[in-house]
Amino acid sequence: MELTDRKKKILKVVIEDYIRTAEPVGSKAIAAEMGGKVSSATIRNELADLVDLGYLEQPHTSAGRVPSPKGYRLYVNELMERQRLSLAETEKINQSLQLKMEELDHILSQAGRAVSSFVNYPAYMSVTGRKSLTAKRFELLPVDERSCIVVMMMSDDRVKSQLLRLQLKVDLEQLPTLVSLLNGHFTNISPSEMNQRLMNVAEQIPPQLFLLLSQTISYAADSLEEASQREIVTAGTKELLKLPEFRDADKAHQLMSFMTDSKENLPLPDEGPMKILIGPENVSDALKNASVVVASYDIGDNMRGLIGVVGPTRMDYAAVAARLSGFADGLTRLFGKQELPPKEDTKE
Repeated sequence: MELTDRKKKILKVVIEDYIRTAEPVGSKAIAAEMGGKVSSATIRNELADLVDLGYLEQPHTSAGRVPSPKGYRLYVNELMERQRLSLAETEKINQSLQLKMEELDHILSQAGRAVSSFVNYPAYMSVTGRKSLTAKRFELLPVDERSCIVVMMMSDDRVKSQLLRLQLKVDLEQLPTLVSLLNGHFTNISPSEMNQRLMNVAEQIPPQLFLLLSQTISYAADSLEEASQREIVTAGTKELLKLPEFRDADKAHQLMSFMTDSKENLPLPDEGPMKILIGPENVSDALKNASVVVASYDIGDNMRGLIGVVGPTRMDYAAVAARLSGFADGLTRLFGKQELPPKEDTKE
């Protein structure tokens, strides 16, 4: 069965009506929107064909039709009219991105809230492509014979610290020797190289110091690995509760929990400036009845940012894509103006 131009026009009307109303679309409404040029009987036949082709679905309780994921995909690829932001929208985006250049996670959080409030869907922000981090300098601050604080400055000038409880008593006068060993042998190398070098020095120091050295290297390696991973922040998950598709509390809770507790599984595509994933195209089961639009932006220093929106398959793809593109362009300009300041982390 051929997908004629008339079928495509009817499909476009159904999708855009459903996006606007969240109600199944009937033949009379379609005929009215097409200016009476096509009869309701002909439209009903075309709707039946579109159902058979898999582009539309018919809820059991309604005579109207709703789009299927296949129908949305055709719409996004061929039928959707690309939107351009109005001057007012562009100004609103620019104003929302007047962010103070501070720690990266704070910027991501602020920008995520701005995006969510602008599109009225949950949003998430991520940074990928971070450089591998190494230790730049170590310090050991004595507390008592069975505890000390390890302080590590990383290669990006962030500082991390941790109180270590020692398994054996340590002569505090030996700590400077251990600090010298740490700074001489365990800086500017990868976490895996740290662990390998630890074995090489095992016979060079007393057991008490080796235990402390081992604890220090374990903490340092874990901290470096964690700091090198991509950051993901989410915002506006409560926006889901305003949507007809998520009036079912269990359904809303499932997606909200996913965005909060499993956000590392949100789509982070590698290719292209814009990616739209519709319903079953998403890998995660929690997103099978949702759609995701993701745009990328440049941070510099071999880092790339991603900004995504999660919503129902009924979302206004044209509007969301245009607004995300506007935010992505704004964030690229923002990060191009200034260097991010070093981040200090002294959490124990």
